[in-house]
Amino acid sequence: MSEAKESLTNKTVNHIGKNVKIGRNVKIWHFTYIGENTRIGHDVKIGSLAHIDYNVKIGDNTKIEAMVYIPPRTVIGRNVFIGPGAIFTNDPYPPSKKMVGVTVEDGAVICAGALVKAGVTIGRNSVVAMGAVVVKDVPPNTVVMGVPAVKKGNREEYDKKRFKWET
Repeated sequence: MSEAKESLTNKTVNHIGKNVKIGRNVKIWHFTYIGENTRIGHDVKIGSLAHIDYNVKIGDNTKIEAMVYIPPRTVIGRNVFIGPGAIFTNDPYPPSKKMVGVTVEDGAVICAGALVKAGVTIGRNSVVAMGAVVVKDVPPNTVVMGVPAVKKGNREEYDKKRFKWET
């Protein structure tokens, strides 16, 4: 076990599976599960009680908040934010023998409590609102919300509202 993995496991009571690759400056909070063969990029932050299953890929500078579930075969791009309690699924017709992950492209924002169906792609720079239930692909630069999630705007409008809120 590498020094970084041993330190993370011993001090924070995490489980880190075999053949996990962890980049530089990764911060993993308490009681986190990371499954086998997962790849985590540089400068990633993972919150407490997150469950990241096997064969997951996470890009650089991504932030995953507490209590998030990320199933096997999920691919998460760079500069992604995943809010607390978000759940991705991996079985579109449970309980089936065939699983598929979720794809989250670079720069996407998944807000708290969102639920994303297996096989869905969240497009580059898209935003999934809190509590949204995403059952189909989200195009790039699109804001979706609701149950089921539908388009409610674009990323430019979202960023303007965020900037106004922050100032």
